[in-house]
Amino acid sequence: MRLIKINRAVKKMKEIVADKALIAYCGLYCGACRKYLKEKCPGCAKNETATWCDIRKCCMENKYNSCADCKTFQNVSDCKKFNNLISKVIGFIFRSDRKACVNLIKDRGYHNFAEEMSLKKAQTIRKKLF
Repeated sequence: MRLIKINRAVKKMKEIVADKALIAYCGLYCGACRKYLKEKCPGCAKNETATWCDIRKCCMENKYNSCADCKTFQNVSDCKKFNNLISKVIGFIFRSDRKACVNLIKDRGYHNFAEEMSLKKAQTIRKKLF
């Protein structure tokens, strides 16, 4: 664990590791999220307070590990849960290309996605601005 000095207090922070259990239902990688690393969030799958997330609800109801397991994800623009207002706002704020994340999971598998994101120390694949 890495040590961070905050106001004369020493606080431990988790290391970013490859763990497919830390892949969020929408394709984000919780293992590189600041809140997760500071132990302020358990990650998407274990976050009991994330009842507002329609993507999480859908994946749990259908027993999917993520949207990558969904058979109808080929045409993501038709999925109202993946394209809801909250998801769009979060995607805009973080410049997150969740569709690219889900497609990478589909192409390379969960373990390889977690490995790549942990090596890049990234929570998401960034959208290109131009």
